[in-house]
Amino acid sequence: MHTQERRDRLPPVPENPAMLLNTLQMATLEQIQSFGYRLKFIRRPLFQTPTIVVESADQQKFAVLEEDGSVNLSHNLTIRA
Repeated sequence: MHTQERRDRLPPVPENPAMLLNTLQMATLEQIQSFGYRLKFIRRPLFQTPTIVVESADQQKFAVLEEDGSVNLSHNLTIRA
């Protein structure tokens, strides 16, 4: 029996990600995009704050955009290929 995983129901980045980012996160995202970073995915756990994950242009670094707009390169996320 095949069980469909929950992440298959939602796209990694919603059509309007600004709905899930606060003003500080949006400002930071705009700034780091000029350095080649892009929005990779948004984890949306039930009843919890979304986790905003960005990826470097070379796809070697992943960072979390914290609620205060800071870029956390020392996160504890496990990124699957």
